[in-house]
Amino acid sequence: MNTLSKILVAIASVMLVVLYFVPLWQVSMTAPQYPEGIGIHIWVNQITGMKPNNLESINILNHYIGMKAIVPDAIPELRIMPFIVAFFVVSGLAVAFIGKRSFLALWVVLLVAIAVVGMYDYYLWGYDYGHNLSPDAAIKITGMAYQPPLIGTKTLLNFTATSLPHIGGYILALSILLGAAAWYVDVKKSVRS
Repeated sequence: MNTLSKILVAIASVMLVVLYFVPLWQVSMTAPQYPEGIGIHIWVNQITGMKPNNLESINILNHYIGMKAIVPDAIPELRIMPFIVAFFVVSGLAVAFIGKRSFLALWVVLLVAIAVVGMYDYYLWGYDYGHNLSPDAAIKITGMAYQPPLIGTKTLLNFTATSLPHIGGYILALSILLGAAAWYVDVKKSVRS
């Protein structure tokens, strides 16, 4: 690998450290009774309300329609993801140090794969929460599911739910792009010489 490629992959790796300090994703909801909105932030190791008490308020609302409570301690991915991020930080720095293009390609492919698997896992969690409703719910509407959108905006009863990346999601995407750019720069330079 050339020097520029090594620098790019090192920057891409170090950027991932920020994921420990900012949310990856956010789900926000507005409704006539919540004009200021409520929502959650999804981090690599926790789920929190966008504002104090938002998570508790969402769990209360979900109870009425038969959804399970969102209990961060019961979500195993939140215990595993910090180690996955650490793996990509350390392995990316190792790739920059070793300087083999094949290792760089593998690092980028694995990072893309883990991002895709993470989105699919998020979809499955949303599907489970939105479709597997308690038959004892206070509010029951035949055929109604309450799955939030994977990405974008969706109307659920009188709520408008929006699911989008937060700062961490954009940093992850930028890290992938920098890794891909490092590979491209190295391939282009070696073709020229």
